[in-house]
Amino acid sequence: MVEIGHFALVLALALSLVQTTIPLIGARIHNERMMAVAAPVALTGLALTALSFVALMVAYARSDFSVQTVWENSHSLQPFLFKITGVWGNHEGSMLLWVLILTFFGGLVALFGNNLPPTLKANVLAVQGAIGAAFFLFILATSNPFTRISPAPIEGRDLNPVLQDIGLAVHPPLLYLGYVGFSICFAFSVAALIEGRIDAAWARWVRPWTLVAWVFLTGGIAMGSYWAYYELGWGGFWFWDPVENASFMPWLAGTALLHSAIVMEKRSALKIWTLLLAILTFSLSLLGTFLVRSGVLTSVHAFATDPARGVFILGILLLFIGGSLALFALRASSLTQGGLFQPISREGALVLNNLFLTTATATVFIGTLYPLFIEAVSGDKISVGAPFFDLTFIPLMMPLLLIVPFGPLLAWKRGDAWAVAQRLMFAFAVALLAALVAGFLIDGSSALAAFGTGLAFWLICGALTDLAIKAGFGNVSPAVMVRRFAGLPRSVFGTALAHLGLGLTVLGLVGTLCFGVEHILTMKPGQTVDMSGKLVRFDGLAGYKGPNFDEERAHFSLLNSDKGVVGEIYSAKRLYPVRQTTTTEAGIKTMGFSQLYISIGDDAADGAVVVRLWWKPLVILIWGGGLVMMAGGIMSLMDRRLRVGAPSRRRKPVGAAPATDVA
Repeated sequence: MVEIGHFALVLALALSLVQTTIPLIGARIHNERMMAVAAPVALTGLALTALSFVALMVAYARSDFSVQTVWENSHSLQPFLFKITGVWGNHEGSMLLWVLILTFFGGLVALFGNNLPPTLKANVLAVQGAIGAAFFLFILATSNPFTRISPAPIEGRDLNPVLQDIGLAVHPPLLYLGYVGFSICFAFSVAALIEGRIDAAWARWVRPWTLVAWVFLTGGIAMGSYWAYYELGWGGFWFWDPVENASFMPWLAGTALLHSAIVMEKRSALKIWTLLLAILTFSLSLLGTFLVRSGVLTSVHAFATDPARGVFILGILLLFIGGSLALFALRASSLTQGGLFQPISREGALVLNNLFLTTATATVFIGTLYPLFIEAVSGDKISVGAPFFDLTFIPLMMPLLLIVPFGPLLAWKRGDAWAVAQRLMFAFAVALLAALVAGFLIDGSSALAAFGTGLAFWLICGALTDLAIKAGFGNVSPAVMVRRFAGLPRSVFGTALAHLGLGLTVLGLVGTLCFGVEHILTMKPGQTVDMSGKLVRFDGLAGYKGPNFDEERAHFSLLNSDKGVVGEIYSAKRLYPVRQTTTTEAGIKTMGFSQLYISIGDDAADGAVVVRLWWKPLVILIWGGGLVMMAGGIMSLMDRRLRVGAPSRRRKPVGAAPATDVA
């Protein structure tokens, strides 16, 4: 089975080369038979890549330690779920998942792109095939997941304990679906530049793919944040780690691309913006792949430290980023500007949105790569941490968030800012009241906390105001308003949900960072501590043996005012004997949208233990807002006008008279 998987991977490389060359030549000479090769080759490549991935998965499931990557990342006592998720918990397996998703998206274009112009479809699949060929070659040359060991070891070295969690089953696949999903937008952009044709119909084809990738990337970042929050026992949800930034930059650029595609579709404007953002978004995704696998960064997220792999990926970066930008430079002068619009309009608001988002992306890019540049030039090692990003990124986001509610209410081409401001007066009043209440609760010690609270309610109420106005609230009878509300396009609901989710995330950030409480102390059995009105008692330590770990578990009781137990919390330290690695398992008690978070440290001979306790108000909203944003993207995809594969030809009505009879 292992050899079958390896051979399937070699065949997939060969087919990707066919997919790159023959359809591209066919599009150039307008040969329909050559262009028609693209779709079946793409689907066959997907089938072969899937077969290769299944072969590796079977090797992990059977604990076949004759395969080097299985030996390095698995163990016979490992729970079966973690054997399967361990397939992509390493460099080689994760790259195989990467190309599987790449061929999956290519297969989707082959299946659902029948209404694309033949030349555009052929060029898109050819570009997608070129990306696949580069990464298939990278895997086979430097990262072969099917390398054998002879003689085969009796036992494996176990998976990294931090990765032995359900988060590994969700976070990397979601993140890769987002990363690689933007390759379709990149392929459409390069194909349009090759063909020299770009119009509103092109934007209608690109926008659904952008939305799909953005939804998955949003979910991947949110899941990764929550995984780090509960698994590492540090109490934080974002560290501005370079690899965290590597996933955040494509999200920012992808958000700008999504808004730019809206303008291009509706008004046939911002063509250059949209093309360039599509190229840059996938380029940033490739940059993230390089940072994780090249060894240039030291990070808990890093997969590999082999410089040869880094040089190979750097070559792929130069080929695709440099080649696409050079093609863009050659074609940019021939692209028309598109529709004109006034600065005060929905188009103008979306352009301003893109300016802030691209500037924020550049800020994160500089902060992430500046230490690498300094080390390469002078040899000095410096670090750029949270203070830099807090002082640069947050001030850029504040004005952007202030203008978000205005965008959906402004008219296309020419808008009335004063009329929109009047419509948002209720949202402004609620936001102001929320800011005043927040300032009162914290005794006015932090104006930033009060402002952040008001900003969150401004976003939430602004999204609800958009729906209310478009449903005719206050202007029509309740019955008519309900009918209008039910008849609103799903993309309108999607936009409102996305902005509402953004407001919820901001509210969660403000609540956790500004109103949270932290205590670090040594506790003995029977000792209690008050956490923001909640009484926590330490009951003692007990041993526990898992399938492949030994655990020292601390038991805490949550008491009410009468000292009655109303809840239990367990926090632990685990030792994985095979890797001789210790991990901290946080104890978390969720109360509404808030959480009590407990992490234990070293213990003493008398039974005392070092305990870190956090009370995190509204922390659930940080990731709940991400889920609401995902729901908004999915709702927009359900809009008939934005489905993947639109536009389609309108069918002739049944019973229509033939043209000759009418004549």
